[in-house]
Amino acid sequence: MSPQGTIAALATAPAAGAVGILRLSGPAALEVGRRLAPGIPEAPVPRHAYLASFVDAQGLTLDEGLFLYFRAPHSFTGEDVVELQAHGSPRLLQLLLARVLEDERVRPARPGEFTRRAFLQGRIDLTRAEAVADLVAADSEAAVRAAAAGLAGALSHRVRALEEPLRALHADLEGVLNFPDEAEGADEGAGPRVAALRSEAEALLSEAGRGRLVRRGARVALYGPVNAGKSTLFNRLVGEARALVDAEPGTTRDVLEARVEWNGLALSLLDTAGLRETPGRLEALGIARTRQTLASVDLALLVLPPEALPAEAEGWAHEAGATAVLRVAGKCDVAPSLPSPAWERGLRVSGRTGEGLEPLRAAILSHLWGEGTPAAVALVSERHADALRRAAEALGRAHEASRLSTLEVLSGEVGLALEALGEVSGTSASEALLDAIFQRFCIGK
Repeated sequence: MSPQGTIAALATAPAAGAVGILRLSGPAALEVGRRLAPGIPEAPVPRHAYLASFVDAQGLTLDEGLFLYFRAPHSFTGEDVVELQAHGSPRLLQLLLARVLEDERVRPARPGEFTRRAFLQGRIDLTRAEAVADLVAADSEAAVRAAAAGLAGALSHRVRALEEPLRALHADLEGVLNFPDEAEGADEGAGPRVAALRSEAEALLSEAGRGRLVRRGARVALYGPVNAGKSTLFNRLVGEARALVDAEPGTTRDVLEARVEWNGLALSLLDTAGLRETPGRLEALGIARTRQTLASVDLALLVLPPEALPAEAEGWAHEAGATAVLRVAGKCDVAPSLPSPAWERGLRVSGRTGEGLEPLRAAILSHLWGEGTPAAVALVSERHADALRRAAEALGRAHEASRLSTLEVLSGEVGLALEALGEVSGTSASEALLDAIFQRFCIGK
């Protein structure tokens, strides 16, 4: 969909605040904007903030604020853009927007349409466009910093460094296939070239999980037998009494969730019902939910009581299935001199006193993240990860074809890898894909 007409939308949240912004983009933006601010010169200085009175259709002043003009192509969208910065009254802003939309050349912007126009005008590529939405939605320091890096082109540069040599290789292979005399020898060294590109694609794909973790936050479940101290430890990790704690076994009947942020990384901690062989009916439902939760988290924290035996610990560890498990010795204040063989080499923690809490936090972050800083990674969506996986798989098949198959097969697989990477950068994105991406943006962005 090519940019059409002039669009307008409120660029700030529909809530009372100090400042509210009305944004216009398109060929009629300046003329229509000046109707609301008649004191602005016919040819305003671009990027200059003018103090202006905003008026209604009768010329009566509604507000006084700032008028800014960005002349094409030196604007975010690549078109003429006008921003009216008024006081943040939702009703006032609605009046200003309605006044703008009285002009038949102006229509309301669709979700993400300003950013979509920036993409279509070549101002940004698709990864940077998506980083705008990621930055708006970021709910942790790591996500903010990673989204900002994406907006600056962190993922874009990585993809382009893979896409450009891949496109050159595909052109050489197609040249040999279609013009064998003119392009003779252009396919020499295709095997090593494919192998190098495959390694780069797999390296980028290996970071996808880390990028997705920063993007959505990590989920960590505390589980284990009844009376192991899970809820007490959960409350200590969260920093408040969110879970009921009692000496009676089976106090927790449902999954409790709390959001925390450690070292800039957002985590959802989940306290689950304790496991035992003969629970009551309601408690059994809670245990079933525990097992469902364990299958969906990024890390399972197995909290073991002092009396736990090695065989019991192994059985509880198997409850987590394919989910990574970190074993923790709970209630270490109860039996400080009686280490159980089930966790004698593990972490010793007391939810009651806070002993061992910092080493536990460090161990959780290490299991989730490994080395490095979360904010240094480029954010990766499920869509990105799927496209990168398909690109790496196609290059793997291309590497095999370079040794065992025909040039047509090799070129075809390279073309598939290029198409998959184009879905990330936007060079081969369909209208349907663009619609799906930009519909998750807020209106006015």
